[in-house]
Amino acid sequence: MNRIALATFLCLLLPGTVFAGIGDGRLDLYFVDVEGGAATLIVTPEGESMLIDSGYPDNGGRDRDRILDVIQNIAKLEHLDHAVVSHWHLDHFGNHAAIAAKLKVVNFWDRGIPDLLIEDPGFNDRVAPYRSASQNRSKTLKVGDLLPLKSTSTPLKAEIVTASGEVIPNRGELNSFASESKPQPEDTSDNAKSISLLLTYGRFRFLCCGDLTWNTEAKLMTPNNPIGQIDLFMATHHGLSVSNNPVMVLSLDPRVVVSCNGPTKGADLETIKTLKRVKSLQAMYQLHRNVRLAETDQAPVEQIANLTETANCKGTWIKASVAKDGQSFTVQIGSDRNARKFETR
Repeated sequence: MNRIALATFLCLLLPGTVFAGIGDGRLDLYFVDVEGGAATLIVTPEGESMLIDSGYPDNGGRDRDRILDVIQNIAKLEHLDHAVVSHWHLDHFGNHAAIAAKLKVVNFWDRGIPDLLIEDPGFNDRVAPYRSASQNRSKTLKVGDLLPLKSTSTPLKAEIVTASGEVIPNRGELNSFASESKPQPEDTSDNAKSISLLLTYGRFRFLCCGDLTWNTEAKLMTPNNPIGQIDLFMATHHGLSVSNNPVMVLSLDPRVVVSCNGPTKGADLETIKTLKRVKSLQAMYQLHRNVRLAETDQAPVEQIANLTETANCKGTWIKASVAKDGQSFTVQIGSDRNARKFETR
């Protein structure tokens, strides 16, 4: 029995179990629960893989093990082609080295390792395992760069639209929401220097901005909108209100939003209010219930992956899967909660 037939057989045998798209031409995105950190696994139709960020390195290996489970047991991968660091906060690069110790990582990508991180006096010690794992050969991503992903008959592209505080040229249609942006105090942290990646597959468009903050979001999106509208948006900075500037969120006009928040970090009320104003929004998903908010003030319970606090959390993931023609995608929670289908623009 060949691999495609075997995968088909197993899917029939185990209804609801989700496998990576081996030979099915789909683009798969997994949002791994690292409880307020970030870890997003992308598996292309050609079987290439990219992990963006990797959660916290402590908690008894909790985040490392959840990420490895999705990589090895759910997506059925034997290595990672690309490991990306959006910025230099520990909840984003904390497990790159630990994951590289368990399986081969071919390419490491980041915005360049700074000599000093003002907000983290222990940064040089924290980043040492990453330097070792990458053998000090990580590749620096700059605005306008394209990650080297193989494309099928449906074009696939991964473009860097922000990095190191820089943004792509502000071309495009005039942003009709430009007046929504009210500047906040300057953010001197590494959040403002986050890498943002725009992934397109045919008509499907996904934007992931790391922990990009308010003023850099405005710099990207005003006075013009150089990105246009998208289908899937990962709420920036775990859904915190120091990010998710309405000038960006409303003009992107996503159809689906996923918030990679923890039970007490992210999915802020102000961000959710902004998301609910999005004209084309059809569904909002959260990795965690925000235990500080009323049920009516966040995503519907059936669209929240983890409902309990940390002590009893199972770390259920969210998956988006794009059809091979790029004209539709599904979103589902874990392996046993029904997928919902959405059309791309």
